[in-house]
Amino acid sequence: MRLGKPRIAPLPESEWTADAADLKAGLMREGGRVLNIFATLIHHPKLLKRWLVFGSHVLSKNTMSPRERELVILRTGWVCRAEYEWGQHVEISRGIGISDEDIKRVTAGPDAPGWDPFESALLRAVDELLADTIIGDSTWATLAERYETKQLMDLVFTVGQYNLVSMALNTLGVQLDEGVEGFPGPL
Repeated sequence: MRLGKPRIAPLPESEWTADAADLKAGLMREGGRVLNIFATLIHHPKLLKRWLVFGSHVLSKNTMSPRERELVILRTGWVCRAEYEWGQHVEISRGIGISDEDIKRVTAGPDAPGWDPFESALLRAVDELLADTIIGDSTWATLAERYETKQLMDLVFTVGQYNLVSMALNTLGVQLDEGVEGFPGPL
């Protein structure tokens, strides 16, 4: 973790406002727990409520395949050094069948052996967006061979969403949830 303790601590449910309590049902996970990201962002319930709408599109209504979406999110979390984001999406990735080998390969980037050309282009798009705020022509052309307009747009907005989330997680000091692994060791 970039910060060893939260700058803004998760808010205990006993301190949630009425606006925050209205969001509770949508924030609860298995076992009735609320993830640290939500317990932190609940300090600003109106922001959280509106962000959840966009986040829901990116995570569950996205036109990219779940595998491609998760590879993009993992690469974004890795490049942004957002260990919380990485850990959460490793779990999601495993849940949809992405191998531990592929998850670890994300850390090596788009030129790592084993990627097919399209997945390599997806990871390269993440790197280019985060470095230059634009996908280069060559990468775009490779992506456009397979992706329709909506998918290309969803790709850009997915990287943007998780860049934003990574900035918030890192800056606010959101700590890993219990049982969630952080970054892997060396390849």
